[in-house]
Amino acid sequence: MRAAIYARYSTDMQSDASIEDQHRLCLRLIESHGWAGGETYSDRGLSGASHLRPGYQHLLEDARHNQFDVVVSEGLDRISRDQEHIAAFFKQMRFQGIPIFTVAEGEISELHIGLKGTMSSLFLKGLAQKPHRGLEGRIRKGKSAGGITYGYDVVRNLQADGEVSTGERVINEEQANVVRRILPRDRRRSLLRPERRGHQARGNHDHSESLVGDSADPRRGQAVH
Repeated sequence: MRAAIYARYSTDMQSDASIEDQHRLCLRLIESHGWAGGETYSDRGLSGASHLRPGYQHLLEDARHNQFDVVVSEGLDRISRDQEHIAAFFKQMRFQGIPIFTVAEGEISELHIGLKGTMSSLFLKGLAQKPHRGLEGRIRKGKSAGGITYGYDVVRNLQADGEVSTGERVINEEQANVVRRILPRDRRRSLLRPERRGHQARGNHDHSESLVGDSADPRRGQAVH
């Protein structure tokens, strides 16, 4: 039997070496069954939640053209972490008469698709919640959870564990002075807009400074220094 290998990694914690490790484990499984090793399909740095992966799509295309007789992967979650996609993949392989074997689960059956698909879906849900939980924790500690806002500088503190904390901010006085000059002017304009709209609705065209704002200001259009 001709065996096709599928390998994938998605997180920053893994690298190209992960693909090589998966390939080695799959080859060991192939040899134990006496199959012939064929092409390896791989996706590097791509989430298993999406089916729009070049290696995965190439695998599907070659399956339709009977380029191999069995699919081998390290685990079912390497092929897909989406319940719908893994079920569709299993259905297509079964239609083509191609069994799926993994190092972790052995030969894949409907039971694996149901249980493993649910577990992978729950994993993705938990993975999506973790960043939000971490950001909320930073905010509750009075630290920034985002980028650098104009008017502030990042404070970098070395923690006891050797990590550098970047959640604290300190006011950048030079930038802050620019903000202090701009905000009162913009606030005055926003307060006058409703009054200006009322005059225009009544057909009045009052060009006084109170309505036009500082349009008559000779400094208008000049940069603030």
